[in-house]
Amino acid sequence: MLKQRVITALALLALLLPALFASNPWPFMGLTVVLIAAGAWEWGRLNGMPAWLAWSGAVICLLACAVAEQLGWVQRTPPLVWLMAGAMWVLLGAWMIQRGVAGWGLWPRGVRWMAGLLLLTLAWVAMAQAHQRGVNFLLSVLVLVWAADVFAYFFGKAFGGRWIKIKLAANISPGKSWEGVFGGMLGVLLVALAWVEVDRRLALPDSSFYSLLFAKGGWVALPALLFMSAMSVVGDLVESLVKRSAGMKDSSGLLPGHGGVLDRVDALLPALPLAMMLVFWI
Repeated sequence: MLKQRVITALALLALLLPALFASNPWPFMGLTVVLIAAGAWEWGRLNGMPAWLAWSGAVICLLACAVAEQLGWVQRTPPLVWLMAGAMWVLLGAWMIQRGVAGWGLWPRGVRWMAGLLLLTLAWVAMAQAHQRGVNFLLSVLVLVWAADVFAYFFGKAFGGRWIKIKLAANISPGKSWEGVFGGMLGVLLVALAWVEVDRRLALPDSSFYSLLFAKGGWVALPALLFMSAMSVVGDLVESLVKRSAGMKDSSGLLPGHGGVLDRVDALLPALPLAMMLVFWI
């Protein structure tokens, strides 16, 4: 299993890194839209859609991304779109986690399916727009999510249940603890402070997400970073909840050793549009 994970990770990096640093944005946009379409196919399967509809969802997502690009949303998205995306993630995520696995099945299947396709499309638009703002900006958002996940894992392993006996979401993801969440938040703050210092010393041509926040003051940056860290956890929990509802361990087997695309990008799905929302509105 470890060998498979490593081989798959190296193969993905071999594709993503040249596209990420290419002077032309189209290789990155093309590669990521294919991944998002694969996630849309997985979303259809997770929600019990017939095979032809699951594939149709991938096509719908591709077309929606193409329409968004033609409308110029990759260059500049109407700020209200990001506000809508943020509201959907906050409200829907809170409702899903509060109601648990059983509550998700109460929604009409078609509504669940279409809501997921919309959020996947907005995540791609946010990723493409973040990339065009600069590699430094996009990487800072990606690393925020990865730092939250890595620090949460180690803090959860070391201190989970030691100080706070109540589980974070026992019926959704029994292994997650509040200590892990707070450890993830601490990790994000440490990474942000280090990144801002590197930005300052290197005087990079494009600003990172962290530098843009701290330019408005610590009283803005601190709650924004804690919010982003918390919402990355929400993205993880939402996907776990949907998988439990479907009785599936992984979203698919597209990425040997890793599961599916959604298993790898679940925490990024809310983080990317929320980062763009904060940039526009703050």
